[in-house]
Amino acid sequence: MKYFPVSLEKVSVRNGFWGKRMELARKVIIPLQWKILNDRVRGAEESHAVKNFKIAAGKMKGTFKGCLWQDSDVVKWLEAAAYSLATNPNKELERKIDKLIDLIARCQQKDGYLNTRFTIQDKDKRWCNLCYSHELYCAGHLIEAAVAYCKATNKRKFLDVAIRNADCINKVFGPHKGQRKGYPGHQEVELALVKLYHVTGDKRYLRLAKFFLDQRGQKPNYFETERSGNIVLVSRKEFDDAVRKGGYQYNQSHLPVRLQREVVGHAVRAAYMYCAMVDVGLETADKELIQATKQLWDNLTQKRMYITGGIGSSGSNEGFTVDYDLPNETAYAETCASIGFVFWAHRMLHIEMNGRYSDLMEQVLYNSVLSGMSLDGRLYSYANPLASYPVNGKNSPGSSITSTRQKWFKCACCPPNLLRLLTSLGEYIYSHTENELYLNLYTSSRTKVNLNGRKVVVAQKTDYPWDEKICIDVSPEIESAFTLSLRIPGWCRKVSLKINGRNQKVSEITKKGYARIYRLWKKGDQVELVLSMPIEGVSAQPAVRHNAGRIAIQRGPVVYCLEQIDNGRNLNCVVIPKNTRLKAEFDSRLLGGCVVIKAAAKRHSGDKTRLYGKADDFQAKVVSAKAVPYFLWGNRGEGEMLVWIRET
Repeated sequence: MKYFPVSLEKVSVRNGFWGKRMELARKVIIPLQWKILNDRVRGAEESHAVKNFKIAAGKMKGTFKGCLWQDSDVVKWLEAAAYSLATNPNKELERKIDKLIDLIARCQQKDGYLNTRFTIQDKDKRWCNLCYSHELYCAGHLIEAAVAYCKATNKRKFLDVAIRNADCINKVFGPHKGQRKGYPGHQEVELALVKLYHVTGDKRYLRLAKFFLDQRGQKPNYFETERSGNIVLVSRKEFDDAVRKGGYQYNQSHLPVRLQREVVGHAVRAAYMYCAMVDVGLETADKELIQATKQLWDNLTQKRMYITGGIGSSGSNEGFTVDYDLPNETAYAETCASIGFVFWAHRMLHIEMNGRYSDLMEQVLYNSVLSGMSLDGRLYSYANPLASYPVNGKNSPGSSITSTRQKWFKCACCPPNLLRLLTSLGEYIYSHTENELYLNLYTSSRTKVNLNGRKVVVAQKTDYPWDEKICIDVSPEIESAFTLSLRIPGWCRKVSLKINGRNQKVSEITKKGYARIYRLWKKGDQVELVLSMPIEGVSAQPAVRHNAGRIAIQRGPVVYCLEQIDNGRNLNCVVIPKNTRLKAEFDSRLLGGCVVIKAAAKRHSGDKTRLYGKADDFQAKVVSAKAVPYFLWGNRGEGEMLVWIRET
């Protein structure tokens, strides 16, 4: 059976938790990031991204500035703006995008090549260093943006630019004589090519995506072959040092993709590759690709993932190390990696509608994704640690992670990536088959779908995740029999379900995390779902040494943390006694309105003139502890933060 997401333009998200954040994206973040990309925001790191396109187009003089992937910042913003237009038409924004597309089109070379770095300088060095150049990575983001804009507006100019660029790549790379047998050092173009195949129906793009996956990890390693040639962008010593440090695991080229069983290397590269493996696996019925992604999923979620859904524990490779190595203060958990994890979870969900995938998608969204920006949408974090003891602007002594969110970054991959997820979020809420509609995420929203050839309107009204109740209106155009499937989260122990006021037995109809309600539906039918949200103290697998003797607090899908502003300094001295009653309260005046958790706790202290002593030397006094949602930390000034709290 084939499963499909309900397309973005068919979903309206208004008010509620996600509606407010999508409105923030439209009204604040889109215009703010556009100004930053054009270097018009005081105090922000210089972008130079739009200037690079102007220089490459011959509209101004200058040199290329920024990271090798600087083009992607612009087209990711464009993709996000396109998603916004799909649900909220805006003529002024559309005109701005059209002018940007005209600029991008002027940069395209006669053979379809499009990359400002190698147009402005090193014109004869195209494709000479796939390991580092990010040419294919930038092309992938351009293709994704073009597909999104064409869907939103039915305008083809940008799509035609992307097609010419993809055709150029297709001529250069492939299995035939005279073609290069390489693949990208940073995965992205693979999943983009599948999107291009979907919108054009041209199987060349699907075959090229499959080729890139199939070539990865073959021997001799293509990047080693590059090393023996004319290395550009880095010295031979830098190349060798990088390989010695991270090996070819860094970009997941150490093994053929179908043989990979552990998530390794750079977390964003990995997540994008896994997305492509699902896409190509589903389109080509490649069972080996699908099975490999399932095993990689298990390795990640059972051994290498933070409770927030953050992935990639090490800053040295922006990625994975070994099983159960999940430090808190130095946790990297890059925002882009969390976003890639959401993309992957959503794709896994469409292999089979299983609640374990939608549960993780929700967990990542509410925690490690949203922690990547400030409440007002104006500041961003690159890394998302689970503990912070700031010293001199750093997360902790010896840490490379900043302790506060920033306006922008020299490597600014995360802010526009977060924006494109927010503006496309409607596509993650519902999925369907020919006769079944699945509710994957709960938020106030409305959709219109065809089930069994008949139009059905479904609307949710809820203050989830703060409130436990979700009200669902079901209105088919005429009476119709179909299945409405409601996700029952794995964290939920008690569920109440009513249809038109009558209680239903959930356990009898729940399969793989979804309560499947099959009946003859008529206009005005109402479903009430109550997902009990007790506060839980969560323990880590004992092999996670960093969390020994500690608990994390979770309510529903939301993970909580202590902050210095509420609990004073030295948060590691705060101890939660076992069996302490945890109390949830909604505070409408705090951080835009949120549920906080309070508990009686103990604070250990002692003779500060002595570094060590007997256990009795360190006294404890009773205090009141207050925890706030982790994703909201750092919005009230710099201070300590702690997710995993000591327990006695």
